[in-house]
Amino acid sequence: MLGCCGCCSALRPRYKRLVDNIFPANPEDGLVKSNMEKLTFYSLRSPEKLDRIGEYLYQRASKDIYRKRYKFVEIAMEAMDLLLMACHAQILNLFVESFLRMVQKLLEDTNPTLQIMATNSFVRFANIEEDTPSYHRRYDFFISKFSSMCYGNNDDMELRDSIRMAGIKGLQGVIRKTVSDDLVANIWEKQHMEKIVPSLLFNMQSGPSKTTDTEATPSTPPLLAEAVLRELVSRASFGHIKSVLKPLLTHLDHHKLWVPNKFAIDTFRIVMISIQPQYSYTVVETLMSHLDQNLTSSPKTRTSLAVVLSKIIAIAAGESVGPSALDIINNLLMHLKTSVSTQHESTPEETQYQEALINALGEFANHHPDYQKIEIMLFIMNTVPDPSNKSRGDQLLQNILLKSLLKVGTQYRTVSYEKAFPVSFLQPLLKMARAASIPIRVIVMQIFQQLLDRHQNQHLLNVISVSHYPTLTIESPSRSDILFTHKYGSNILQAIIESMSQENHLEVLKSSYNTIALVVVEMACGETVQEILLFILG
Repeated sequence: MLGCCGCCSALRPRYKRLVDNIFPANPEDGLVKSNMEKLTFYSLRSPEKLDRIGEYLYQRASKDIYRKRYKFVEIAMEAMDLLLMACHAQILNLFVESFLRMVQKLLEDTNPTLQIMATNSFVRFANIEEDTPSYHRRYDFFISKFSSMCYGNNDDMELRDSIRMAGIKGLQGVIRKTVSDDLVANIWEKQHMEKIVPSLLFNMQSGPSKTTDTEATPSTPPLLAEAVLRELVSRASFGHIKSVLKPLLTHLDHHKLWVPNKFAIDTFRIVMISIQPQYSYTVVETLMSHLDQNLTSSPKTRTSLAVVLSKIIAIAAGESVGPSALDIINNLLMHLKTSVSTQHESTPEETQYQEALINALGEFANHHPDYQKIEIMLFIMNTVPDPSNKSRGDQLLQNILLKSLLKVGTQYRTVSYEKAFPVSFLQPLLKMARAASIPIRVIVMQIFQQLLDRHQNQHLLNVISVSHYPTLTIESPSRSDILFTHKYGSNILQAIIESMSQENHLEVLKSSYNTIALVVVEMACGETVQEILLFILG
């Protein structure tokens, strides 16, 4: 009988005998390394046997999982790893299917040690570049499983973090394996992104964010999740970035993470820092579109959204040129107009929302060259209702839009008055200076002050005094400024006179005085004194 068994053993295929020999009699002894070397050598000499070796290892591991002989399972997985590392890229396809079945089998088990081990094996596999395309391989199970591991809630905190770390690493492996391979299931599809992105955000919520360079090997789930989100965003093409942003916005909505909005700001900063620069304006457009969808939300939610926008919009401004820049400005103005038109009465919350939009507009304009700031101011001025419209709604809108214009004006550095006040901008501004509304006339004077004050004298002239101003910075105007004064100085001064003469309101008088003082300081010289004297007589 013994002879018969020996005979049967001898008849078994050589690859099975080599596989059997790597398992010790006592599983605690671990993999028999000398026999593993023989199996590896045989695999390299006979690559056509690789798929059979993989299948046999899978069958043995499946039986051991069923019998809960986990040490033997770990040995089988270790052998799979070693064969995977030893094989050449061109013959990997013969082995990978069995390898992935083995990984899946371990992940399906409830034993967390096996899950973590299987994940680590998958990550090693993900870092191997394959020469042969894989036409039929799918990773749906792995995306679902790794995503679920990201939500691990084991009572043992250390084990919980280990499972979550494994899940995040697994998702990173799937991303690396699939993002550049058009033949496999598209990682950017909605059903995949709706699992991957929330899983990463869930872990990022549980710890502090680090929006600068992260450590080389992140050691906690929040930091690792952030690193993987960065990698995912950086790999996204123009057509795919919205696939990441939509589940991100949905997660912030469902978990009410807009108020307070620190996490939202940190997350969008990570996105803006990681994204390919030429696609950054897509993030702004998507966030604005989301703001459109939240017009009926509470003012606090809309304000938080607008604040997030103001924090990231500057990053996109550098890449926005031409029509895209004006599109963003127009969108912000539309939101301001909508806020004013639906505002039945002025509330602190709605005012905060409008201020957040104005700040976003200012931040966006600040990162454009001065010639574009003038274009933006002209664009805003063309949207301001005519001052002859005296309805409450029109006056509110005039006020808000001129505040937006003032915000952009504070970012502009005047060199030449001719460039700062093109006729198409100056004429409607002078018209607004004669408006019936006191707040509007005050804002117009502030706009003039920002654009006239080239030597930072305004803060000194705010203090009205009949004594000298010894600390004023005075410089003779250039030839182009003298010509500008001859041409338009009297028009500007006449508009200020008419603004002052409408009624004796202290705020209007003060702001008008300040503007006149700046005109005198910046424009006065022998050639322009006539216009200024005529004004004084007036």
